[in-house]
Amino acid sequence: MKKYDWNYPTTMWVGENRIKDISLACKTLNIKRPLLVTDSDLANSEIVKKTLEHLNISAEIYSNVKGNPTGTNVIEGVNFYKKKNCDGVIAFGGGSGLDVGKAIAFMSGQTLSIWEFEDIGDNWKKANSDNIAPIIAVPTTAGTGSETGRASVILNEETGVKKIIFHPKFLPSIVILDPMLTVGLPPKITAATGMDALAHNLEAYCAPGFHPMADGIALEGIKLIKDWLLEAVSNGSNVEARMNMLTAASMGSTAFQKGLGAIHSLSHPINALNNIHHGLSNAIFMPYVLTFNRDKIENKIIKICKYLEFEEKSFEAFLKWVLNLRKDLNIPHKLSEVINEKDFDLDRLSKLALDDPSTGGNPKKLNLNDMKIMYQHSMSGELFK
Repeated sequence: MKKYDWNYPTTMWVGENRIKDISLACKTLNIKRPLLVTDSDLANSEIVKKTLEHLNISAEIYSNVKGNPTGTNVIEGVNFYKKKNCDGVIAFGGGSGLDVGKAIAFMSGQTLSIWEFEDIGDNWKKANSDNIAPIIAVPTTAGTGSETGRASVILNEETGVKKIIFHPKFLPSIVILDPMLTVGLPPKITAATGMDALAHNLEAYCAPGFHPMADGIALEGIKLIKDWLLEAVSNGSNVEARMNMLTAASMGSTAFQKGLGAIHSLSHPINALNNIHHGLSNAIFMPYVLTFNRDKIENKIIKICKYLEFEEKSFEAFLKWVLNLRKDLNIPHKLSEVINEKDFDLDRLSKLALDDPSTGGNPKKLNLNDMKIMYQHSMSGELFK
């Protein structure tokens, strides 16, 4: 496999075994004592061990990262970063490790609470931009695309609400996309993270507004997922499939600067309150949101069908593809298959979903009742007609 150096949206070193360049990445950013941030499962893995060997410099590890990362994770990480006199962050792993790593690098230079930098208005301008630590991002899953994002999604434990924390310098300075780091990913996680990448590209393309660059990236991202996700799940050792899915995930995060929508609005409260994997919840909500938004997005969906070279180019054909893809990946059709009715607080979830920052990017303007109806449909399995 050839190696590539991309420079959009940031410096990206792409190809098989590019993790061997991690020492060069630190040297390039003048990082002499990095903090490697990852989750507890990965901390003791062979890929982390090999990465530390490739570093050739002393590094610290912070691994108290939850699947739905919390403000406490970030605070602990910042304290550890300062205690160990680190001067840069290697964010390593899935979306949780990447999000926490980026947030630690950001908060290491701030005096205000992390919640002061929620992605609302110009909150990011409150930050001290000069003291943000340099970031190297190394994804080991092909889903969130956090490595090319300018934000982290962090759970506020006091309120039970996921918050999007934003600053332009959240964008890592160097990204290493190495498919060999994802080869051991289990099929179930490969499927869920792949559907997360699809949700990002799909919602970005359907979001209203004028952003042709994001649209083009999203279209190709969807095509890569169509061509390679099932192969990556069924044959996890296929390095080409792994590389294409990593690329599609990075593309999704790059594209969704245009906007997201109700798939994410509905997912974030479920992730926070019910601890459901983000990619899995996105996959479950996808057809319900698609059919709810149909009158606003049908022409765009037909364009996607044309780009994907479907024999039938219609909303129904695309919906059928999504439903069949979920079935092939063993994704549940109904939310009630992963959440008990007694744990489903419709009123609270609907209010949180409406208030979610992703709601503003939905193609159809949403109200509280709309959120309730979409949640109810996802529980019953009934698609909108």
